[in-house]
Amino acid sequence: DRNLGFGGLDGRGRKKQDAPIVRDLLLSLEDCYHGAVKKIKISRRVMNDDGITSSIREKILSITVKRGWLPGTKVTFEGEGDQGPNTNPSDLVFTVKDKPHPHLRRENADLIYTAKINLGQALTGTTLHIEHLDGRKLDIPINEIVKPGYKRRIPGQGMPLMSNPEKYGDLIIEFDVEYPNSLNSDQKLYIKEALINNPPTRKAHHQHNQQKKKPVANNDDDDD
Repeated sequence: DRNLGFGGLDGRGRKKQDAPIVRDLLLSLEDCYHGAVKKIKISRRVMNDDGITSSIREKILSITVKRGWLPGTKVTFEGEGDQGPNTNPSDLVFTVKDKPHPHLRRENADLIYTAKINLGQALTGTTLHIEHLDGRKLDIPINEIVKPGYKRRIPGQGMPLMSNPEKYGDLIIEFDVEYPNSLNSDQKLYIKEALINNPPTRKAHHQHNQQKKKPVANNDDDDD
């Protein structure tokens, strides 16, 4: 696990310490794309000076979110958890989790976008307009036929790498193709003529075109 400590001793030679208190740190994709500072208010139980009674005290913790942080990244505040009798305060550990985003999700450093298109666009092409995390509008032309499982990868348009925030993952576009609920007879005919490998239909179409191109012959009988 990625564990980022904030000072403190290693625990050797100290009194018994309770298990760490683990909390989720929900971050938006924008937080991890740009970086951010999060202020978190905590309430913790501490022992009073008499060593017997305890009280609840509040504190504000500051977390500097680095660009490219991944889900599962741990931030540890040593000794900032609850304290019991004859023990040292436990550690407080925050584990990064992604907040849901309206149209993006991520896998490691790659951003995933699901484009909803209709069947006609899947077959004939379209242009996608995607708003990136930094506010840019990406115009992505799709000229290929979108087959089941087809994905489009746009290099360098993903999240910053945690190991090197100056480099980026990719933007991966997945497709959700919407099929029509019904077709009328003319639409079915057009689709059959355009897509279905039907030799008689092609032959009839060829003969129809040949008849249209055949020149009109002069009628010599009228001269007799």
